[in-house]
Amino acid sequence: MTNVFRNAAICPSPVVVSTVLLSAAMACAPVATTPSTPQPLVSPPGTSAQRESSNPLFVESNLPYHAPRFDLIRNEDYQPALEEGMRQHLAEIDAIAKQMQPPTFDNTIVAMERSGALLTRASKTFFGVVAANTNDTLQKVQEIEAPRLAAHNDAIYLNDQLYQRVKSVYDHRNAESYTPEQKRLVERYHRDFVRAGAELSEPDKARMRALNQELSKLSTDFSNKLLAGTKAAALVVDNVSELDGLTADEIKTAAQAAKDRGLTGKWVLPLRNTTQQPAQAELKNRAVRQRLFELSTTRTERGDTNDTRATIRRMAELRAEKAKLLGYPTWAAYVLEPEGAKTPQNAIKLLTDLAPAAVAKAHAEAADMQKLIDTEGGGFKLQPWDWQYYSEQVRRAKYNLDESQIMPYFELNDVLQNGVFFAANRLYGITFKERHDIPVYHPDVRVFEVFDANGHPLALWYNDYFKRDNKSGGAWMDQWVDQSGLTGSKPVVYNVANFTKPAPGQPALLTFDDVTTMFHEFGHALHGMFSNTRYPTLSGTNVPRDFVEFPSQFNEHWALDPIVFANYAKHYQTGAPMPATLVDKIKQSGTFNQGFATTELLEASLLDFAWHTLPAGSIPTDVDAFEADALKRYNVAVPEVPPRYRGTYFSHIWDGGYSAGYYAYTWSEVLDDDAYAWFKEHGGLTRENGQRFRNMILSRGGTEDAATMYRNWRGRDPSVDALLEQRGLKTILP
Repeated sequence: MTNVFRNAAICPSPVVVSTVLLSAAMACAPVATTPSTPQPLVSPPGTSAQRESSNPLFVESNLPYHAPRFDLIRNEDYQPALEEGMRQHLAEIDAIAKQMQPPTFDNTIVAMERSGALLTRASKTFFGVVAANTNDTLQKVQEIEAPRLAAHNDAIYLNDQLYQRVKSVYDHRNAESYTPEQKRLVERYHRDFVRAGAELSEPDKARMRALNQELSKLSTDFSNKLLAGTKAAALVVDNVSELDGLTADEIKTAAQAAKDRGLTGKWVLPLRNTTQQPAQAELKNRAVRQRLFELSTTRTERGDTNDTRATIRRMAELRAEKAKLLGYPTWAAYVLEPEGAKTPQNAIKLLTDLAPAAVAKAHAEAADMQKLIDTEGGGFKLQPWDWQYYSEQVRRAKYNLDESQIMPYFELNDVLQNGVFFAANRLYGITFKERHDIPVYHPDVRVFEVFDANGHPLALWYNDYFKRDNKSGGAWMDQWVDQSGLTGSKPVVYNVANFTKPAPGQPALLTFDDVTTMFHEFGHALHGMFSNTRYPTLSGTNVPRDFVEFPSQFNEHWALDPIVFANYAKHYQTGAPMPATLVDKIKQSGTFNQGFATTELLEASLLDFAWHTLPAGSIPTDVDAFEADALKRYNVAVPEVPPRYRGTYFSHIWDGGYSAGYYAYTWSEVLDDDAYAWFKEHGGLTRENGQRFRNMILSRGGTEDAATMYRNWRGRDPSVDALLEQRGLKTILP
């Protein structure tokens, strides 16, 4: 069934870059009932017929691959299309539910798969633009439509007449000659209906609708507050001397950021959505570093209209109640049941088993930095806002390496063309051609057509890499159009990031973390582009949350592959390859600062579980005290290493579909490191290896059990050994 709540938005690796996520991922809270006080449309005057006839969303796009008509779509087009899309979809669903013929796979399951075309087209386009290029009008539409879309979802999943048809097909699935994919689809539908509350009593369904209704509104509120709070908390300085340590190009970029905000004569460092900010590695002024850190950690805790503390407390309370209504002790228990981890206990065990080694290494790293501070006569104890700066000093001392040395070799377009695309070509045979005739929603966006090894068109791929104040933080992948053998549609995929946009005339030079993010998000894109399934519900990235990060994190490994690296790491001015001595330093420093990186990730993952293993009726009143206590309880409280995200700006878990799911990055890392070990054992970057991985993993979407899929490809279950070695933690463990 076409479902506007499908979890298609994918976050980046939390170890690499801050993350995101689309408000469209309301999938974390499918909802119900219309608002008690209907709100007006944010639409221009005119009759409904007049608006429909001029609205490009009402008809399938005539562009290649049915790509969105961003040259024609206006702000005022989205709401009428969403409203009419819901109306049409419910009419189609009603016809399926009330038909007189006995339930069959075709007249029930396939019919739902074909339903809701207008709603899918409108919602995918709308939520994609809201996340990447929002404005006041779109935010208002989102505030109005989120509860209505939530009610729409419940009108389907809590429709008993429809559910009885689905259940009948499900009950007879073993007696029918279904293909494995068809059987999987039937089981997926039945599971989704049951988990949405289809078997609840009518009073409980009414309560479920109310819970979902409020959750959808709160998720939108959180998203909008976080966007505004992050923008408002940017560091503004009046004297350029306070930016001592930044490069000349970075200072020009800060001046341009200030000018863009109407602050000519000042300098602005916008916040990324992680706790620690990249500039802290370079800023020499300790007081400025502290200001930047405090702005970051309090961005949504200032007691103003952007304060999210009450919002997240209420969301945690409602989720706990919803889980109880469905028969689960906690929200985490509900969320993890269909995932690879199965239970919160299994996921927490993985995290806490890694914690002693990570924390021990973080303490050792802190000791190294404290020695440096003391040697320099600093006279102070290392604090969180010092970590990035002094870890960079230690790295320079240990490896004679700093970011300013390597960034000139990572020009964005070279990384894209000669790194990301090159690796994909060597592994999978695909090629890329930039299209300048496909309209985009912002001038920064670029579009490429992707061709298969046989020369046949495969997909369209968009990238939108630069930070904007009206863009959600982090990086992500999603699709404007899903692959489907049923409808014959090819995938239209996009990647979004938040790299610092250079000042006019300056090159877009990346950190190695940015480079890794490009490879990561393109791994998600490959998962979408290579999808070869018949049914859209099972296509592309529609897989368990703790499997979906596997292809993306696996693709990160090619960023440092010797063949790939040598092809893109060239000086942007001279074209000279990165000197071998510098390459060796990068590789030697590969496990540097991993105590910090692993600990901040584990802290955030465990905070997610702290919130979502609370039973109904036990939500804390003091957010900060609760989180501090949770870190101590899980034995990951390292004062110098704050969590990668604190709850008040943890977009993943409140509006990004990763509630009780942030552990998935670590769970998937076990898979991706183990998978890369297989590639190394079998010759590395070869077409044969790539094709096998594509055929057995990337093309299959959710048509098979994820653990079985991996086992069939790898020949065994994954081992944690490769992860420990990759992070330099193996020798730390007893």
